[in-house]
Order: sequence, then structure tokens, then C-alpha cells
Amino acid sequence: MITAAQDEAVIRELEDRRYDAMVAGDFVTFRELCHPDLRYTHSTAITDTVESYLEKCTTGFYDYHWIEHPIAAITVVGDTALVFGDMRADLTAGGVRKQLDNVSLAVWARLDGDWKLLAYQPTVRPAA
Repeated sequence: MITAAQDEAVIRELEDRRYDAMVAGDFVTFRELCHPDLRYTHSTAITDTVESYLEKCTTGFYDYHWIEHPIAAITVVGDTALVFGDMRADLTAGGVRKQLDNVSLAVWARLDGDWKLLAYQPTVRPAA
């Protein structure tokens, strides 16, 4: 039987892989990590599917220069994992260079034995 600690370790590794893939422009790996029903909501409140998000990435609308993503906590309940953390990034979005400082929630769901990214929601951290 898989323990919660084992699931947490896997989720941490998958989070690293997904962010590394975004920075590297490795959208094949990113797609492999995604659930077919992914809902990727940006800090602008625009929501993408896996297809619409990848289209924006592959056409250069989003270009991630670097990302930090410290994890504060992971909660695993059955076949669902909630990842609470931060997402700080330097990226170009729609031709505009931006720096992000977000609190984030990623939701992973086990699908046919594999963890897949089902939802992502960053929230802009208020200015100090």
C-alpha cells in the first residue's frame, strides 16, 4: 500500500518536473503531466484548458524565463492531492515582460495509477 508520505514525495517531484518543463519549453513533458480535463487559471483570471494553454506556450505568448515554486504543504486525500505554495516567476506574456509573486494551489488527481495535474490557480500576493 502506498503511504501519504510516498504520494507527497511523488507530487513534489512532479511539481519540479512541470515547472522545469515550462521554463525549458518542454511542452511534451508538460502535456504528459496534465490531466485531460486540466483547468489552468492564471493570476489574470483567464482560464485555459490543456490545449489552449499549450497553444499559447508553443506560439510564444507565454515565455517563462525562470520560476521558483516553494511548497508550503501537500494534502493527499484519496486520489486527490492539493499543493499549497508560492509561484514566483519572470516571464514574457503577450510580449510584455512580467514578474509574478503568487500564492498558488495545484490540484493533482490519480488517473489510471498516475498523478496528473487537474487544476492550477495562482493568486497575486498583495503588495506590502
